[in-house]
Amino acid sequence: MICLKTREEIELIRESCLLVSKTLARVARIIQPGITTSELDKEAEAFIKNNGGYPAFLNYRGFPNTLCISVNDTVVHGIPSNYKIKDGDLVSVDCGVEKNGFFGDSCFTFLVGDVSNEKTELSKITFNALQAGIELAIEGNFIGAIGNAVHSYVEKRGYSVVRELAGHGIGRKLHEEPDVPNFGKQYRGNKMVAGMVLAIEPMINAGTRRIYQLNDGWTIKTFDRRPSAHFEHTIAVGFERAEILSTFDFIIEEVQKNKFLWQNRLQ
Repeated sequence: MICLKTREEIELIRESCLLVSKTLARVARIIQPGITTSELDKEAEAFIKNNGGYPAFLNYRGFPNTLCISVNDTVVHGIPSNYKIKDGDLVSVDCGVEKNGFFGDSCFTFLVGDVSNEKTELSKITFNALQAGIELAIEGNFIGAIGNAVHSYVEKRGYSVVRELAGHGIGRKLHEEPDVPNFGKQYRGNKMVAGMVLAIEPMINAGTRRIYQLNDGWTIKTFDRRPSAHFEHTIAVGFERAEILSTFDFIIEEVQKNKFLWQNRLQ
């Protein structure tokens, strides 16, 4: 069942999303070669709790941490650990927050230090694919239009879309109906109406779209070990354009101050 949101509920979701964005900005401030993914996770957990929220991923279906931190060939659901970020790493950081009974969700991919051209282009393509999907999130279009826009943009440029994982509705629950695949046909799926709130999140691979899961039950990796990138916004479907409830502005502000993130300015 799809739950439409009132204007008041959308504003509460926006508040949660802004805390997600500010949390990712904290990550942008401190991420550098030598820091562990566990240290990034602890910083995020403390920041969320100190600002009146609760980490949405922590203990969600047994997930043990606040952030999903996915490095290089990890697509999503990377578990923070003692792994030390290295120069040249592509690091996707996914974060969710619950505040005032509503959830927000967003992801940003960081390019740390002197990254390869492959990773730089992959990040740019994934970011642009997210924008292409958001542009179709308007009343009267079908959910399939979002995925069609994403995969059309990506595949024309020689990249691949992960098909086993999708975006989702969001609101009083972290994951609500409908699913929002990153591929599909323009006129398939539910018809969108104003009041729907969706998390749109392309997961794009440099090589094959084939993936596999590690024995930890969470970590998803590319089959060919080539890199994968992930960007995500929470949006409200609009009459003429989507309303983006999360923001990358706080993140970009910190990126510009961090000498190790100089290649992230491609956005």
